[in-house]
Amino acid sequence: MGWGNENQEELNSRKYGIPLYGAAWVPPAAGKEDSVTDSDSPATATAKRLIVFAGGGGEGHSGIPNALLLSAFDLESNSLSDKPVAKLGTGSDLPYRMAVHPGGEGLICSFSQSCRWFEWGSTSSNGEDVLSLKSSENVLEQLKDVGQQLAMTFNHEGSLLAVGGEDGKLRVFKWPSMEIILNEAPHPSVKDLNFSLDGKFLVSVGNGAGKIWNVETSTSVASLPKETGEILGYCRFSQTTGNDQVLYVTSMRGKDSRIVKFNTSWQRISTTCITRESVCAFNVSPDGKLLAIGTAEGNIIIISSTNLRVHTYVKKAHLGFVTASAFSLDSRALVSTSMDSSSRVTLIKDKKKDGMNLWIILLIIILAVAVYYAKTKELIPL
Repeated sequence: MGWGNENQEELNSRKYGIPLYGAAWVPPAAGKEDSVTDSDSPATATAKRLIVFAGGGGEGHSGIPNALLLSAFDLESNSLSDKPVAKLGTGSDLPYRMAVHPGGEGLICSFSQSCRWFEWGSTSSNGEDVLSLKSSENVLEQLKDVGQQLAMTFNHEGSLLAVGGEDGKLRVFKWPSMEIILNEAPHPSVKDLNFSLDGKFLVSVGNGAGKIWNVETSTSVASLPKETGEILGYCRFSQTTGNDQVLYVTSMRGKDSRIVKFNTSWQRISTTCITRESVCAFNVSPDGKLLAIGTAEGNIIIISSTNLRVHTYVKKAHLGFVTASAFSLDSRALVSTSMDSSSRVTLIKDKKKDGMNLWIILLIIILAVAVYYAKTKELIPL
């Protein structure tokens, strides 16, 4: 594993030779015998800095392999490893979507016809044990021959798994028993899914519409209200500074890409236009302070949840459209991927600190101008 000798602008962006469709930060408990679901549990620095990617060239004879990759990220130098620290090929099957279990048990990937479970393992490198991935003997019979799944997610505790298919089917299972508790077809095709932080609700979005599900009763309790001509896209639950749960949904109306904020009575709180670019990836930081959008033009837009204003804008973060994004568990970094085979980590800078420095600079300039003016007017003896 190396960090390369490139300049700083390139260190946080790497190409690993395959189109990338999924990315997630490895949980602290990954690879431990006693996996736990508390994301604040102590872990080695290496575990905290690993990122798993999914992608490939798909079926056929393109010569581009399909694989799951593990790469290392160094926070202090803001650099991704120039090569993956581990790689697991998936044959002719493209891992298109994935969900990492929050307790560190492993991860699930969707392929063209079925879903497969993968577990964390370890390999030896330079005398040290390095985290790796391996195919699991645990076959998910309930998700064999179900077709392409476009969305999949665990709830915060890791006790429920939801998957949504290209065929519009929504399935929710108890984990790890895989007992099915919800099996519906709410949309012609399911685009995105997300559990509420307390695990009581699930939101599904497909074909421009959104539905809310009560997990305990396995019933639909609401349809998200839309404006005329509005198309809903991606969805994420989060929390406010007062610890109230809210739901963010991206929407398109005309040429405007917007973020709609709902309360848990499923009423619209606000609608904010963010960009006129098409949104193709969306996520919310674990601490609820930031939202991230990836666009079809390859740009990354990080937004403050307080006022829904742009916090950070990375133009041409990728040459192709953004396929996935994920905040680190401590909300200090955002990883994004693209079909152009690139991965990038964007550090979250403290705007308050930067803003204070800017005011100090402005004050110095104003004082310098005032002194110069006073001297020229002979108000200050030379």
